[in-house]
Amino acid sequence: MRIISGKLKGKKLFLPKDKNTRPLKDLVKLSIFNLIDHSKKINIKLEGSSILDLFSGSGSFGLECLSRSSKIVYFFENYDEAIKVLKKNLSLFKDNENFQIFNNDCFEFFNSEQKINRKFDIIFLDPPYKETRINELIEKIIENKILNPDGIIIIHRHKKDKVEITSRIKIFEVRNYGLSKVYFAN
Repeated sequence: MRIISGKLKGKKLFLPKDKNTRPLKDLVKLSIFNLIDHSKKINIKLEGSSILDLFSGSGSFGLECLSRSSKIVYFFENYDEAIKVLKKNLSLFKDNENFQIFNNDCFEFFNSEQKINRKFDIIFLDPPYKETRINELIEKIIENKILNPDGIIIIHRHKKDKVEITSRIKIFEVRNYGLSKVYFAN
């Protein structure tokens, strides 16, 4: 696992030692960022963007965004071992304070009275493959109006996943990479 591009291109990332966290593979990450950078269907520039990384794990997606000059990245993770690794990875960005870590279960956070007073250009959903409440989170994103009008939601699932994504968002691209299926929606 490494940072693919930007200020910290080539830096190796730390990973949790246990198997409770599934890291985003470099090939999948590269493919996602190539689509963000080159698709005519996506009107977002990573430089200066606001990112919400739900189920951050070791932070691979959000770290890549920071390396590519995103303005701010909010990391949501509630597994202590993953948070330790995430903090270690964030220490690579010595002069960058453009992030915030939420040590929260994102379902509990969005079901509580807590709010995020920010709109995001990209919301990345990468829950454990066994997690089936994806649509519940999408509903909260819509209800709380935290996605910018031109923003996108990227959902990473197993290619054999049976969860049908809600029609409240428009899926404009679906890509398969190995065992991964990635939805791009707005």
